Amino acid sequence: MLVTVSGPPGAGKSTTVTALAEAFDLEHVSGGDIFRALADERGMTAVEFNKLAEEDDQIDRDLDKRLRSIALERDDVLLESRLAGWLAGDAADFRLWLDAPLSVRAARIADREDKSPERALEETREREESEALRYREYYNIDITDLSIYDIALNTARWSAEDVPDILTAAVGAYDPSTDEGKYPVEGVTYDF
Repeated sequence: MLVTVSGPPGAGKSTTVTALAEAFDLEHVSGGDIFRALADERGMTAVEFNKLAEEDDQIDRDLDKRLRSIALERDDVLLESRLAGWLAGDAADFRLWLDAPLSVRAARIADREDKSPERALEETREREESEALRYREYYNIDITDLSIYDIALNTARWSAEDVPDILTAAVGAYDPSTDEGKYPVEGVTYDF
């Protein structure tokens, strides 16, 4: 089974995917972890590395190519990244989108990264705008188009413990005999 979990920074992906991966005995592969490790290798913060990625498109393309290869070549994986659902495409059994209001996500990021909520809000907004432009330019992906996702969940409405339970229940209740079809992933140019 291949499950993708996508969403903007601070949506609760990292908190949720650990429980989901355990529930379904899936290997967890995090695009964010890979990106942050690459930034750290260069002695940069994720924000600084994101700015560099605006100038050097090979950074995004290499990461995305790696994630797409994992999605197409491996089984029993939970793939987590902003573009995981798009990169896995029709190979994904379930595509999940987690989100929360920007103010909530910025507060979570501020707490996690020990910075002011105002700074986190500004950096998050800049990062999202930068990434959205690059996704459209590189792959013709409109990150705001949630039509490909099986479930889109506002994580601000439930506790961090309840969100994985909700998603685990939904995936666990899946019955292939009643499946009338998932949304296809169309119009994407995987230009790596």
